[in-house]
Parts: sequence; structure tokens; C-alpha cells
Amino acid sequence: MEEQVKNSRENAPEKLSEAEQLRYYREAYFLEKQRSTSLAGRLSDANAQVEELSEKLANIKGSFAWKLSKPLRDTYHQVNRVKQRVGSYGSIGEIARKIKSEMIERRVRRRYGTRSFPSPEEAKKQRETRFSRNIRFSILVPLYNTPRKFLMEMLDSVQAQTYENWQLCLADGSDKDHAFVGELCREYASKDPRICYRKLEENQGISGNTNECLKMAEGEYIGLFDHDDVLHPCVLYEYMLRICEEDADYLYCDETTFRGNRTIDDMLVLHFKPDFAIDNLRGNNYICHFSAFDRKLLEGMELFRSQFDGSQDHDMILRLTSRAKHVVHVPKMLYYWRSHKDSVASGINAKNYAVEAARNAIADHLRTNGFQGFEITSTKAFATIFRIQYEIQGSPKISIVIPNRDHANELSECVESILKLSSYYNYEIIIVENNSVTKEIETCYKSLEKHENIRVVRYEGAFNYAAVNNFGVSFASGDYLVLLNNDTKVISVDWMEELLMYAQREDVGAVGAKLYYRDNTIQHAGIVLGLGAHRTAGHTHYRMARTFVGYMGKLCYAQDVSAVTGACLMVKTALYRELGGLDEDFAIALNDVDFCLRLRERGLLNVWNPYCELYHFESASRGKDNRGEQAERYEKECALFREKWKAALEAGDPYYNPNFSLDRSDYSLKIQL
Repeated sequence: MEEQVKNSRENAPEKLSEAEQLRYYREAYFLEKQRSTSLAGRLSDANAQVEELSEKLANIKGSFAWKLSKPLRDTYHQVNRVKQRVGSYGSIGEIARKIKSEMIERRVRRRYGTRSFPSPEEAKKQRETRFSRNIRFSILVPLYNTPRKFLMEMLDSVQAQTYENWQLCLADGSDKDHAFVGELCREYASKDPRICYRKLEENQGISGNTNECLKMAEGEYIGLFDHDDVLHPCVLYEYMLRICEEDADYLYCDETTFRGNRTIDDMLVLHFKPDFAIDNLRGNNYICHFSAFDRKLLEGMELFRSQFDGSQDHDMILRLTSRAKHVVHVPKMLYYWRSHKDSVASGINAKNYAVEAARNAIADHLRTNGFQGFEITSTKAFATIFRIQYEIQGSPKISIVIPNRDHANELSECVESILKLSSYYNYEIIIVENNSVTKEIETCYKSLEKHENIRVVRYEGAFNYAAVNNFGVSFASGDYLVLLNNDTKVISVDWMEELLMYAQREDVGAVGAKLYYRDNTIQHAGIVLGLGAHRTAGHTHYRMARTFVGYMGKLCYAQDVSAVTGACLMVKTALYRELGGLDEDFAIALNDVDFCLRLRERGLLNVWNPYCELYHFESASRGKDNRGEQAERYEKECALFREKWKAALEAGDPYYNPNFSLDRSDYSLKIQL
């Protein structure tokens, strides 16, 4: 069968006569049919095995011995869960680092609660501020059987706003046993004309009740607020600053969950968010609260759609941010999300239907934006954090460029892993030889060049990683490039597809992989500007365990980042050449980050995909950068980078919240004295 595939590829249809083309397609059809039949048979056998094993398992679980051993099994599972939880951090050192990070968070947590509220003098100053625009916010709150304490705290937090041009729209679907909801709201409304209350004839659910709120709204901007949560007193003021200074038409902020009947200072989880990132939003509704937007964005569409109840906010955010001209993130803790037994904040099991609703909302968004043939599946991080697999368009050729000097064993291991494990077939490998001196390397090259899709080219200049890659790319015939280090090893069989599904998009520049050290700790999971001692760029989640889900599940879904490492980077060949390739002034370090930032300057996204996995035995090829001439060279390139990208470094990484420390890679918070 492999020989048939090989012959089919060598005889491209456009080079054949009409009769030969017909024969070509007939052979391809029967070959694919043969494959499908084989796979169907294997699937049938697997299903039969599943049924057999399921029956055996049912018999075991129904036995007296199984029931008798329940206490022992429960103890075993509890111990195993603790062991897995500890093991997920990789080592004792990682556990210690996690504990230290949590201690830092506890130390600074309170400064994000009531201590962050303005003093009477500051509140007065904010209330007296005159903005260039006179905007009224209509805050929509759907009510349903809201506990009295929660309701009063919600109402009080709106009335405490230092920006006072607001309207609170309350639509009440509560039942007769909760008549106090209406009584309390009417009492507040009688004292404050900015509060509008309407009792609904019947409860219409989250979407319906919110849409009823919208009918009362008179403001230029709409804000969405849950009936049991709390707003920071400065949130509208902060939003007005961004609207007037940055012309923001969609805004959101950082948020925290707090414990049920307690104060907002009893925080559970702090969620510090990146700036707007479409791939993050598709995989995870990280924006969530407190969303406020220009009501013009709603023209011709519904606010909430009832078919997405449970994830109606994710659906709405996807639709409105697609229309918005300037989505602005306010990196301040301005929303307090109450966690209690009936809230989504307490866990997705509180509303299981939210998972399917979220999946449907993402699917609708993707179809609206022209995507077809995608798959959306929940990840191990959380049921509503999703992996999205896009359909590959055609079968474009990929050119894999691997620089090499000596290191025959590492190179052989790298190339063999590509040949044996890759499910994608239309690729070539270009090995760029650079002044090797060992005898073994020529033997290695002769062995590798026996493969028809492997070529060795020779760069005679001094070692310059950027120049070597640029030289190799000049021989590439593929539509897409993969820059790959010789000290890598493929893990996931569909690694090329996982890169290609993002690289094929018109809005994407570079795509990167999730890379591990030999000990299964993380080497690369995206690059952050300014991170690390040199304040140039650094890797997040560095040295964390492979099994770790990451900060807020970040290691489990594709997301937009400022840069990805050139150890495994895919980009369109034409785009690489348009940019002039890697900047050879960065001979060894930071050339990949510089390249990604130049892509970003063009308005393109750089995407990190955790489902493209490889090992990266870093520094095996060229050694460490922390001693001698290499350290001196590294310092010079860091200085060059800081000068070239001074403005970007001063602005901060848009995908890394400014509340995080740049001294640590584990999303620890800054310590401010």
C-alpha cells in the first residue's frame, strides 16, 4: 500500500493524460476505500472488545466481594488522588515553588478587596471628574429568587459607583415565595430614580430575563451584572477613562470569586486576564465579567439567545467582540463573583448544560467566521475549556529546516522521530550542515539522504543560528516552513497538522509547540516579553510538570502569545521571505522572538498550541549561555533586543497581566511593599 501511495504522489494528475488521470483517481479512490475498510474492521473489533469488557466489569461490580471491598477502594483512590496531585507538580522543588507562589498570593490578596476601594477624598475626586463624553451606563441585572443579603449587596455596590451617570435595570422573574425581591427593589427604586424595576409575568430564564432588562435600558453603553455579585466602586469610572482615552467600545476587567455568605475579602480564586485574544476566547470564556459595551454593537442582533442558556454570555461576547473596533481590558480587580452552591462559580457541575451550550456557542461563532469541519472537545483542565481542531485545507507541502553542527546522534533521533511518528506525509526535510568536524556526521548524512524527502545543504559561514536558518529556507520548496532544532524529538503523531491548522489562517503569523525536557518538565509553553532577569523575553510555566494544567488551565488550550520559540515554529514560507527571515544581528538568541514581534507589527497573531508536543533537549547542540564568550554574546544580543523593542517592552506584554511578577514564570503576583 505504501508503494501505491508513493507512486501516486510522484505522478501528479496535472502531468498526466486524461485517461491516465482517470486511472490515477480510480486507484486513489480504491486505495482510500481499502484504508477505510481496514479502519472500519479495526473499529468493529475494538467495539466488540469494549462490549465484552463492559459486561465483565458489570459482573464484577455486582459481586459481593466488590461491595465488601468498598472502604478499601475508597481509601486507595483518595491516596492515589493525593499522589497524582502532588505528582502533577513534577518534583519536591516544584511543590515548594507552588507553596511559595500561594503564600505570595495570600500576602497580597487583600489589596485587591476592600483595601482597593477609594478613600473618601479619592471617591469625591472621581465623582467630580468631568469627562470628554457624557455616557450613561445601563446595567442589566436579571433577578430570580435572589437571597436578600446577596440582593442588597448587589444594589449597594451599584449605588456606590464613583461615576454616577448610570441606570440599573432590574427584571424580576422570582416566584411567589420570593416576593421580598420585588419589595426590596421597589424600596430602593423609590429612593433612587436611576433604578428601574419590572416584575415579569413569568420567569424567562437567564437570557429572557436579561433581554427584558434591555428593553428598559436608555444608556449609550450596556453593562451585564449577575444578581448575586458585587462591583468595585470604581469600575464605571475606570471604564469611562478607557472610553474617553482609547475609544473603547467593549470593555472587561479582572475578577475574583469569593465565598458565599462572607465578604469580598474572603477570596477563593483571583483571575488576572490577558488583553483581548481571539484564540483564548474561542477555547475559554476568559473575558466573562464585567462586560460593558457600546449598545451600537447590538444593532440587528439579540443580546442573549435562549438556545445558549448556561453559556449565553460566551455566545454574546464572541458575537460582540467580533463587531467591536476596540476591545479594552482594564487590568484591575473590579468584579467580585460570588461562589455558592447554585452558582457557576462554585463549579460547572452546578449547571451541567453549560458545557454543551458553550460548545454550541463556539461552533456557531466559528461557522459565522467561515470555518467548517472543526472539532470542539472539553479538556482535562475544565469542562468548559476547549480544544479546537480546525480542518486542514488541502495537503500543502511543509519544509522542515534543521540546522546542525556535529551531534549525529541527536540529529538522527530527531529525524527518525519525524519519519516514524508523523501522520502528515507531504513534507521535506532540509538539514543545514554548518562546519561539523566529527567523522560520524558524514555517515549520518549519507544514511539520512537515502530518504527521498531529505536533503543536506552546507553553510560554510561562522555559526549564526539566524543565518543558518535563512540559508536553509532558500532551498525550501514547501508552502509552509517549520524551523526545528536538531535536539528535538516528536511526541504527537499529528504535530504537523496541529501547527498547520493554525498557520493556514490568514490572521496568523507563527505557530509554536509545547516542548518538554527529557524529564517531562516544560521547556516552552509560550514566550512573554520582559520576563526573566534580562527583561527581554522568557518562557511561562518553565520547568512545570508535563501533567500540570497551568494557571487557569492555560496549558490545555491554544492561545495567542507575543512569541513562540524557533526550536519548533511554523510559518507560511512566503511570509517568512517577505519579512527577510530571521534578523542575523541576533546571531544566537532572541531572533525567534524578534521575528514573532515583526509578525505582530503586521497585525498577525502568534499562536501557541499545546497539542503539538515534542521533546527539546535544550542546549545539547550549542551549550549554555551563562559562561565565557557565549555569556558576553548573549548580553550583547539582549541589549540589542531591549533597544530595538523598547516601546513594546515598556508597554508590557498584552497577553500577560501586569499584576504578575516578571521575576517568576509561574504566574505569581507582584509583591508591592
